[in-house]
Amino acid sequence: MTAISEAIKTIKEAENNADELVNDSKAKSIEMIENAKLESANIIKEAKESAKDQAKDIIFKIEENARKEARLIIDKTEKNVNVFENESRSNIDEAASIIVKNIL
Repeated sequence: MTAISEAIKTIKEAENNADELVNDSKAKSIEMIENAKLESANIIKEAKESAKDQAKDIIFKIEENARKEARLIIDKTEKNVNVFENESRSNIDEAASIIVKNIL
């Protein structure tokens, strides 16, 4: 009889241990899921920040290139204006002499 009583006691202990293992496993899995959620949120946050930084760098470089190109266009335009102005000045003398000839 004591053998059966001992066997029942052992079975109950095994059931209790199994229940504890199941409960511990559930708690551990919940904890792991929460940790995974936090980690994924951090990864997403870091990825967004990195993307923003890269976008700022790209915009800065594009603006810098646009400023350089604008400066080149302005310089070229100023040179062309100077050339046209000089050509016009030489034509003023010729035009003045033609007007004087026609008036006189």
